[in-house]
Amino acid sequence: MSRTIASDTFQQSSLRVHVDDNVRVALKDLKPDTEIEDNGRIIRIARPIRRKHKFALQDLAEGDTVVMYGVTVGRATCPIATGEAITTTNTEHSTDNSQPQARRDQWQAPDVSEFEGVTFDGYHRPDGQVGTANYWLVVPLVFCENRNIEVLRQCVADALGDDPYRDYKRMARAMLRGEPVDTTSSDAGQERLFPHVDGVRFLTHTHGCGGTDDDAQALCRLLAGYICHPNVAGATVLSLGCQKSQMDMLSRAIEERDPQGLRPVHYFEQQATHSETDLIRQALTTIFDGLADANRCERAPAPLSKLTIGVECGGSDGFSGLSANPMVGATIDRLVALGGSGILSEFPELCGVEHELLARCRDDQVGERFQQLMEAYQRHADAVGASFSMNPSPGNIRDGLITDAMKSAGAAKKGGDSPIVGVLDYTEPQRQQGLNLLCSPGNDVESTTALVGSGANLVIFTTGLGTPTGNPIAPVLKVASNSELAKRMPDVIDFDAGPIIRGEAQIEELAERMLQLCIDTASGRYRPRAVQLEQLDFIPWKRGVSL
Repeated sequence: MSRTIASDTFQQSSLRVHVDDNVRVALKDLKPDTEIEDNGRIIRIARPIRRKHKFALQDLAEGDTVVMYGVTVGRATCPIATGEAITTTNTEHSTDNSQPQARRDQWQAPDVSEFEGVTFDGYHRPDGQVGTANYWLVVPLVFCENRNIEVLRQCVADALGDDPYRDYKRMARAMLRGEPVDTTSSDAGQERLFPHVDGVRFLTHTHGCGGTDDDAQALCRLLAGYICHPNVAGATVLSLGCQKSQMDMLSRAIEERDPQGLRPVHYFEQQATHSETDLIRQALTTIFDGLADANRCERAPAPLSKLTIGVECGGSDGFSGLSANPMVGATIDRLVALGGSGILSEFPELCGVEHELLARCRDDQVGERFQQLMEAYQRHADAVGASFSMNPSPGNIRDGLITDAMKSAGAAKKGGDSPIVGVLDYTEPQRQQGLNLLCSPGNDVESTTALVGSGANLVIFTTGLGTPTGNPIAPVLKVASNSELAKRMPDVIDFDAGPIIRGEAQIEELAERMLQLCIDTASGRYRPRAVQLEQLDFIPWKRGVSL
């Protein structure tokens, strides 16, 4: 029988994440009979194992727990031999908790002396907030106004000479005529009329009527979060008039966040206007006047305590929880140590690691709040015949994330190890500096939308498969878990965490580079790929079950 010894000369072949784990992760494809050394023992691979998938380090009987990251991530549904792959046919989701690794009041903050006194250049608002961008916002209170929003978008883009799709339109015209396609950008050297404004953002959505009162209130609170966001100078709001989400509901939600009325907001109701032409004319007037006012605000130094980073993952793979997510978590730990804040969301992707997060809560009150929101979410899912265990997508499973607990253990790494100082319900604004948890679904865009609505003025989004998404008002940085993705989708990815997998860089080293990239982005010195591609996704969460 031929014998293959896995070599770590050029790349690690497999990895045990935690000392208590009973599985290892294949970092590259492993052939049958490959022998892996694990703590002095030789493990022979039984059948082919694709990279990113896990294999057993000991014989597991039916009912035995599968442990990764030191926590339970599944249960064997049949005997699994040593060296055999962990799959959906032999393992199911389980949340039987092991003892938490974390302990309250025992966090060791990382050394951040290199960043002491470092600032970012942001937009200082009258209420004390600091933005990483400067936008005028145009929003509809109901989907009936989406068409008028689109009319305004096209009119403003044409007036400013700022059509984000002009190069694609030029490409399409050339293709139709059979002419050579010029792929160079056509905006080189274009003068900006408002150099201190990043643009006008137009939101559209499918909400505002036909739902419950709670749905309407949630939409208004979310829109208020965007209108009062530090990256927004002011807003123009369009209402039809008869919809469920009324203007007075939105104005009250805005007043809760901006009691002094410091943010300029202009309201227009179509059913109270003489004509559509009048509506468009009046709305355009407020937009152009707002741009002129916003342009008076220029970037100025601000402490890192004014930076709030929301963390998100989408299109995750088997490497996400080994490279990109822990690296982002280490970045958040550094920001928190410097007085800044992080927000970790996606409650369905925290299922199975609740005990770890509870052990990190600053006090019992914060822990009880987390338990209440998590249990309420789970009850709602159960009531409609759903479960958090339905969360992993086919792409996740194909890449080795076969149970929700396995996915959750890796996803939670984005939050680092710092104490949890607050737990927010959906649309609730972040008020405590430090790491906060936010109740949101696992849907990438719904969750990113929620992070920004609660105050994140920058978002880090990790992906292993590649996810082209962004946000209308907050810059989104994309982090690849593997270098193959970074090379395959360079127009989408901003940062490559792949060197961690290859053993060429440490998490701490890349975390410092990531924090510097965040500072450069917050200062306007770096323009993320999602911003360049105009990936402006906005989807409110209708508080049903969205896993």
